[in-house]
Amino acid sequence: MRNSFPEEVGSADWQAFEDRLDDHFPQLFDLLWRIYGPSYDFFFHIEAILQTAVQSWLDRPADLKSLDAIREGHPHWYQSNRLVGAMAYVDLFADNLEGIKERIGYLKELGVSYLHLMPLFKSPEGDDDGGYAISSYRELDPGIGTMDELRDLSSELRQQGMSLVLDFVFNHTSDEHEWAQNAFQGDEEYMAYYRMFPNRTEPDEYERTLRPIFPDAHPGSFTYRTSMGKWIWTTFNNFQWDLNYENPSVFNAMAGEMLFLANAGVEMLRMDAVPFLWKEKGTSCENLEKAHLLIQAFNTVARIAAPALVFKSEAIVAPDEIKKYVSEKECHLSYNPPLMVQLWNSIATRDARVLSHCLQKRFQLPDGCSWVNYVRCHDDIGWGFEDRDFHELGMNPADHRWFLNRFFSGAEEGSFARGCLFQHNPVTGDARICGTAASLCGLEKAIAEEDEHGIDFAIKRILLLHSILFTVGGIPLIYLGDEIGQLNDHSYHADPGKDGDDRWMHRPKFDWERAEKRKDPESIEGRIFNGILKLSQIRMNNQAFHECTTEFVDAENHHVFGYFRTYNGQSILCLANFSEHPQDLSAKRLRQLGMRKTFTDIIAGKSIVATEKLSLEPLQFVALL
Repeated sequence: MRNSFPEEVGSADWQAFEDRLDDHFPQLFDLLWRIYGPSYDFFFHIEAILQTAVQSWLDRPADLKSLDAIREGHPHWYQSNRLVGAMAYVDLFADNLEGIKERIGYLKELGVSYLHLMPLFKSPEGDDDGGYAISSYRELDPGIGTMDELRDLSSELRQQGMSLVLDFVFNHTSDEHEWAQNAFQGDEEYMAYYRMFPNRTEPDEYERTLRPIFPDAHPGSFTYRTSMGKWIWTTFNNFQWDLNYENPSVFNAMAGEMLFLANAGVEMLRMDAVPFLWKEKGTSCENLEKAHLLIQAFNTVARIAAPALVFKSEAIVAPDEIKKYVSEKECHLSYNPPLMVQLWNSIATRDARVLSHCLQKRFQLPDGCSWVNYVRCHDDIGWGFEDRDFHELGMNPADHRWFLNRFFSGAEEGSFARGCLFQHNPVTGDARICGTAASLCGLEKAIAEEDEHGIDFAIKRILLLHSILFTVGGIPLIYLGDEIGQLNDHSYHADPGKDGDDRWMHRPKFDWERAEKRKDPESIEGRIFNGILKLSQIRMNNQAFHECTTEFVDAENHHVFGYFRTYNGQSILCLANFSEHPQDLSAKRLRQLGMRKTFTDIIAGKSIVATEKLSLEPLQFVALL
């Protein structure tokens, strides 16, 4: 490297870089050896990967190198109680990147310090999987903006105290990506970037142990391209070609794309579809050891060339597999789908026992890591329970999943929800749920029926879910639109590019007219927005919500979910009543939990004396200090 970049050697910056290289190269070498060695060209690829890292570091803007130094001094900055997240599609929230800049004030009003913009890269017209079919990692959708505008936005966000988060879709590219097009033209170098087979022999061998991800839209995991005479591995859709990470050139190329985004000012990358990176015959081709090694190798490259960059895992897998992706050497952060799923289960059943039982087993993370907690995201809700947990509680998991599908699609008697089934498999009974938080909490039904009592309960459910989001360990992440109670958008059927994908039902265009109503505290929008705003302020003003450690407790009332948050001498007991009826906790139980007779509910802002019992109102959340 010194010989390759002689003009840089001797500078203070170079010495700092070389120190990092000394620290992290042994780990990078070990990881790459375990993935790619021994091979005759192993050292050629090692040198190429280092060339990519050095060149990316040399290209890194000075202000981002300063951020690197700050973050190296405070490596766990993402565990702060002052971090509040929001996510949105750029075009749906604000039309384009310039619109995002104009809406920074709105985000600051909510206390947002972590902004996740959904895929905004160039993608195919029509078949783009909501932007997750990437045609170029260095060009944006022209309707959204340019890379220069993205750099400008990331700089403005940093100045306003916000971190930019983008998706890193590195399991696959679209079939319109330059690499795929070169492969399509018969370029053998780029054909080796993907997994291509001349006949069905090997695909059939693989598919004996694979599961289809979207069985309705794309049965199987391979697509035949007649003009090429090849079967191509396509896990998700026929226009998304899986990359071949057995080829070290693919790793180097994607490392370059990753560092390009880091140099554009991206501070966090959501690592998309991490379980599917590595393929081996006779396995499910999910969660394999080398998938973990690959992510760790990407992480180590980032530590060398862009140490401010943080990884967030998107592993929608069995609950016991999720934590395996989380460590400071792999993904510092992880989405928390088990919490999301269990929260909706408790909303439907009015029962917190499954929620408490499951979280006690799996919530604790390695030091220096954190959850990203969410009520919902751009995707569907799949009931990713661990069957064993239900058996331990004397429940039938298959029956319960079907109950939840019926409840949230509105088919169950007494349901308040207005969602719809997604990818329903009538043979297995499997299905997932689509719907906005407000519609799943009963607001759509109550408004349609002009039911004021139902509206009140729906708002309380929305705020109850977000209360847990903002106080349980980890970063709260709001899907923008939920803070003003946006309902399902049924107009997507009229758009040929969206019709048939029911997930567009819960991706409505942000309604800025409704958002203006947040200023009226009596309106539905004002009640929800100001309720979430208060939660944001309470979180930022109480050190107990720092870091991720959470101690779950038995409230001795199955309707009530309880946990302690403790940090730096401050301890807060959080209690959530999932029932539409008042619920009591005995004074004896409160004393056993270390509470005195008099304490303060920082949510309501009032003192409580619980000599005999603590009474919770319907769907009430309290945080007792």
